[in-house]
Amino acid sequence: MNNVRDASIKDVARLAGVSIATVSRCMNFPEKVSEKTRLKVQAAIYNTGYSPNTLAQSFRRGHTNIIMVVLPSVGDPFFSAVMRGIRVAARAKGYSVIFEDTQFNKMTDDDLGTMLVSNQVDGIILLASISPFGNEILSSNSKRSVPVVIGCETVSPELADFPSVHIDNISAAKEATNYLISQGHERIAMICGQASSLLTKDREYGYRVAMKKAKLPIEDGWIIDGDLTILGARTATRNLMNHVYRPTAIFCANDEMAIGCIHEIKAAGLQVPGDISIVGFDDIRYAEVTAPPLTTISQPAEEIGERVMYRLSRCIDAEDDATMGPEIVPHKLVIRQSVAKRVS
Repeated sequence: MNNVRDASIKDVARLAGVSIATVSRCMNFPEKVSEKTRLKVQAAIYNTGYSPNTLAQSFRRGHTNIIMVVLPSVGDPFFSAVMRGIRVAARAKGYSVIFEDTQFNKMTDDDLGTMLVSNQVDGIILLASISPFGNEILSSNSKRSVPVVIGCETVSPELADFPSVHIDNISAAKEATNYLISQGHERIAMICGQASSLLTKDREYGYRVAMKKAKLPIEDGWIIDGDLTILGARTATRNLMNHVYRPTAIFCANDEMAIGCIHEIKAAGLQVPGDISIVGFDDIRYAEVTAPPLTTISQPAEEIGERVMYRLSRCIDAEDDATMGPEIVPHKLVIRQSVAKRVS
């Protein structure tokens, strides 16, 4: 038998031959686990000497007043603003906040089980363009094990019925593209993000709709993945500048990519907006001080953070049906100096 202080939930899972998440379910929701599995886990707990703390024993039977925010990167300026809003609302509701930075990596079932059991959270706010848990794991949470609210976007069609707070990405992308068209641009490219992200799909769709309505062609190679990063956008921009039909304008799916795009255009000896105009998305704190200041779509980041926290609080208190649809907040086009009128 292991020393009690050394035993962990991982030891229990290994001995029982099940996942950490299954051990968690056995401790907190035994009615959701088969008798055979439950007996194996109970035996493993006894044989390892594992003793969950008092907080673990009360997990989801009472409230810990702790919520977890899962996001792809704490260094992202947009998410930093969202987190400020979450903190304000959490403080007002008496909740403490812990953050889990996935660094754009997917979490396994065991990772999620460890995270939930060790941190004892009352609910989760998911700020991610791709679910780090995988849809199957999150869908099990939708059965009320832990309330989940999605901020900024719906991460997949399967999770569309989760409570969420975000802007209308399709409409915003159409507005950004239409602004470039209104300035006389006909060769408009787009630097987007991961193809598996609904955010990317929605913003690309909005761009395509605007181009189609204006009867403007989208050449092969004009829609290119910039990985939502400055470095990725620099590579994408070089490809666009070397295209046989070099665009006169580029719509970037976030401001970090727009900043990388501007840098690369200048490094090639070209001018923004004289040679190529740029529009970004998000209106992060750096957008106003880029050279030139960036025209972009503004999202009310702090408001999104506050609203998503209040939404989660209602779910925890069983005042908000988990199947309620999204809450749409307004966006706006902020016109600065990175777009020039194109004269034919």
